[in-house]
Formats: sequence, structure tokens, C-alpha cells
Amino acid sequence: MIEKKINYKIIDNFISNKELFNIQSLFLDPDITSPIPWYYNAGTTGDYELKIKYDVEDYYFCNLFYVDDKPYSKGFKELKTILDKLNCKSLIRVKGNLYPSTSKRYNHPDHIDYSYSHKGAIFYVNTNNGFTVLEDGTEIKSIENRVLLFDPSTLHHSTTCTDQKVRITINFNYF
Repeated sequence: MIEKKINYKIIDNFISNKELFNIQSLFLDPDITSPIPWYYNAGTTGDYELKIKYDVEDYYFCNLFYVDDKPYSKGFKELKTILDKLNCKSLIRVKGNLYPSTSKRYNHPDHIDYSYSHKGAIFYVNTNNGFTVLEDGTEIKSIENRVLLFDPSTLHHSTTCTDQKVRITINFNYF
């Protein structure tokens, strides 16, 4: 069996502390109702069959900030600081993911974002004991202000966390 090596890059302290605070305030400020709407999803993959037989722990909330060649949701402009650092030529999608805490860490099913090769970035909004797991088994820890750069047309999956109320990531798909 030939083991596949996945190309990826991790960058810590991706944006300034002030920029991070502004983004975290949108999602995590306990003193205000989040201005970001979150929408329930019965499964973490786009696979209809998996959603039908979903595990009780395989759910999450998301927000599409950018899709179909246009900003789609409130909060997109606050993500400009991250977009500027990614140097993307063309955006495909920007999506926020909120995974509620579970009593034990749960691995979501493997998936790809799109079937064609493109660039992807996962920005970690808060530190927790959840992971992003790449096709070769590499586990990327969820550490605030970290970004993972990789090709999301390769298999990968998320996990829940057990040590914080939520695990929040922002996914960027682009060229």
C-alpha cells in the first residue's frame, strides 16, 4: 500500500491580535447576541445518504458568508483582513462552521469540499481540543488565529471539542 502524502501549511498568528479580537467578538462575545446567524445542518457532509443515517453527534451550524460569486451573509466584510492575507485571485466560498461541544470528541465523516483541485484555508477562531484531520491522518489542532492551507479537494474531516462550549472555524475556498 502506498501512503499518500498531503501537502499543507500551518501559519500561526495569522492576523493581528486586534483583528482576531474583532472576529472573535462576532462569534464568541457572551455579552451580546451574535450578529452572525447560524443555520442547523443534520450532517457535516454533503452526502445525502450519510445525512439520512446520521449519527446523533454528526451535526453542526454554519453560515455562508460568500457563495455564488457574491457576499451572502452579514459578517463577510469583517473577514477581509483574512482574505487580504490569503492573496486569493477568485473566491469560491467562505463558510463559517460552529460545532457544539460533545461529551467525548467525535470524528465527523471524511469529505471533500469540491471535486476539483483548488486552494483552501481553515481559520481557527478559538482554541479547543478539536482537530481537522487530513486524508493521511495528520491532525491539525484548533488553535485560535491559526490557519491551515491545503487543497480541500482531498479527503479531510472535522471533529467536535470537549473543552469549550463551541469549536468555530471559517473555511475559505479559492483560486
